[in-house]
Formats: sequence, structure tokens, C-alpha cells
Amino acid sequence: MAVTQLEAANKATDRGNYSEAFALINEAQRFAVSADDSALIIRVALSRGNILSYLNRAVEAQAAFDGALAEADRIGDTELAAISRIYTARRRLLGGGGNAEELRDQVRKDLAMIKKEQPALALGWTVIGLAEKELGRWDDAEKGIKSALDIHIKGEYLEPAAYDWYLIASIRSVSGQYQDALNALEEALSYDRRAENTYGLGTDWKAMGDVYKKAGKGPAADIAYRRSADIFRSINMEKEAAEVEGRINP
Repeated sequence: MAVTQLEAANKATDRGNYSEAFALINEAQRFAVSADDSALIIRVALSRGNILSYLNRAVEAQAAFDGALAEADRIGDTELAAISRIYTARRRLLGGGGNAEELRDQVRKDLAMIKKEQPALALGWTVIGLAEKELGRWDDAEKGIKSALDIHIKGEYLEPAAYDWYLIASIRSVSGQYQDALNALEEALSYDRRAENTYGLGTDWKAMGDVYKKAGKGPAADIAYRRSADIFRSINMEKEAAEVEGRINP
């Protein structure tokens, strides 16, 4: 039951349903504790911290990651301890509370300890890519994300693969490679369509609008924004739809 709830929570997280994911992960936590399964308790804590990060509850998120690391250290599981540190590095990097170069170097060390957990290995490469982006090293940033992408494609993890392309588009956009960024977003759309990830599709079209706007292509941006808003509204995400519509030129 804990594993089932954990998988459902992770799926809801990938699709932007963070409130649903939080309810599911709390149930997973209850079942994992009742089974007294340390490895499962750690995995649930990491997912719980991830969800709390998306809900902007940074203090609680870090407490979850710290708890996972403490339990991993207690049972002497170096792989789960490395994964716990990678989750913390990601939160600190995205929250603007860490030195990108130091976090990158730490994650590289942790990657050497991961032997079995392929999704965690991909997460580590994602963090490295994001750190390189923060440092303005665009080529190295894209290489990091593509290393994660290779893992996701081999494992047929469609939604994470779509997100990888979304991140690649972000790297290309910030470095002024607008057409290449649009090409990456087309790839993201392809994977999200295959996964039937409506939230991801809305997010991809929104990003496409942003890239078109940066490239000085206002009419194309507005078309992308309207597509995004329509997609969000189709799953009753009115707040997201209204936010995107606010970007359309009057």
C-alpha cells in the first residue's frame, strides 16, 4: 500500500497536482511507518520533501530531506544517503540558497555512490545541469540535462523526459538560442502528448509563448499563450489559465 501510494503521489507531482500528491504521500508515509521499512520510509520522505518544495514550504521540505538523510546514515545505506543529499542540493539550488559550484561538485561525488537507483541518477545529472546553467556554462548545462534525458528515455519515463526537454529549452532561451529553444519545446510537447500529461502540455505552450516573445514574435507568442490557457482550462486549472492569458498582448 505504501508503494502504491508513493507511485501515485509521484505521478500526481509530475502532472502538477501538488495538493493531491501531498494527500497521497501522507498516506504513503503512514503505511511506510506502520511497516517499519527504513528504505521505504526514506523514499517516501524524499518524495514528501519534493512535494513540499513545490508547495513553497521550504522549511518542512528540508526537514523531510534531513530526516531521510539521518535514517539513511543510521542504517548505513550510502546510496540512499547520497540521494538524500542530491534532493537537498536541488532544493537549495532552485531556492537560491546555495553556491552553485559547491552544490555541483557535491552532487558529482554523490553520483559515484548511486549504483541501482536510475531515477535518482537522472536527478543528480539534472541538478548538475541546473548548477551549470546558474554559472552561465550553457554547453555544460545542456550536457548535464541530456545525461538525465538519456536515462529517462531508456527507462521510458515519458513525463520526466518531457521536463528534460523543457529545461533544455530554458537553457537555450536564456543563452539567446531562440529557435533551438523552440525545437526543444517541440520535443517536450511530443513526450507530454505521449504521456497524456495535460499539465505538461499547458506548461510547454506557455514556455513557447515566452520564447516567441523574447524573440520579438508577438503574434506567434499570443497564439502559444492562448493554446496554453485553453489546455489549462480543459482540466479546470483556472488560475494557471488566467495567468497565461495575462501575458497576451491586448
